[in-house]
Amino acid sequence: MKPVGFLLIVAGLFGITWGGITYIKNRDAPYFGPVHITTESHNYVLIPPMAGVTALVLGGLLVVLSTRGGMRVVS
Repeated sequence: MKPVGFLLIVAGLFGITWGGITYIKNRDAPYFGPVHITTESHNYVLIPPMAGVTALVLGGLLVVLSTRGGMRVVS
């Protein structure tokens, strides 16, 4: 579970720091004779800050609990 915890920590820090991902999508427009037109659209995917905080906290818990050997129930 440690690798999953570290991955969640990194994803949470990324989400808190940058707040989103920008990507470019190329589309072909209709042909007008010998002219070929391509359009670019810039899209942005927002990552809510609470999602980043939640991933950071859950990742930290997974790392700490897997280091300690997990939770033990005493009967």
